[in-house]
Amino acid sequence: MAEKLIHFNAREANGSQLREALEQIYEVVLDGLHHGHFRCSISSAIGKGSRRDLVIEAGKSHKFTIPEDELPR
Repeated sequence: MAEKLIHFNAREANGSQLREALEQIYEVVLDGLHHGHFRCSISSAIGKGSRRDLVIEAGKSHKFTIPEDELPR
């Protein structure tokens, strides 16, 4: 039922790192809502070779390096 509520399909994301990052964000939000309260931070920077370094912090930190060619156009 929860999948009907989201407006994107992470499986349709172009690359594996982007897909994993979107799935992690989805999981963090759902876990936080089930728990009742949560705090999450998402940051991004452009690294070497135009790769995007994405960090999701919610209790633990998850880092993803997304190549520019994985980004949707």
